[in-house]
Amino acid sequence: MRYVMVAAVLLLAACNTIGGVGKDLQSAGETVSDAAN
Repeated sequence: MRYVMVAAVLLLAACNTIGGVGKDLQSAGETVSDAAN
């Protein structure tokens, strides 16, 4: 049972990290796009 809890926490942390990276990349892409225009 303890391993399940640890796995769930790690999965949630990974999802948040991946989501944050996606937002950062989107923001950087918009900045480059605006600079190009």
